[in-house]
Amino acid sequence: MATPIKPTPILTGADSRRFAKAMENVKKIPPKERAEQRKAYEWFKRAAKFPL
Repeated sequence: MATPIKPTPILTGADSRRFAKAMENVKKIPPKERAEQRKAYEWFKRAAKFPL
């Protein structure tokens, strides 16, 4: 049987402020770069057909 997953800890103090600030300043990815990343992802997904 699988090991139970522990609950995610709640952020408090300086960690929570740092996280909130990071979420306010999310960097937008240009559509061209996003398309390149998608193309690379699809290539790796096709290449990763590992036998079980």
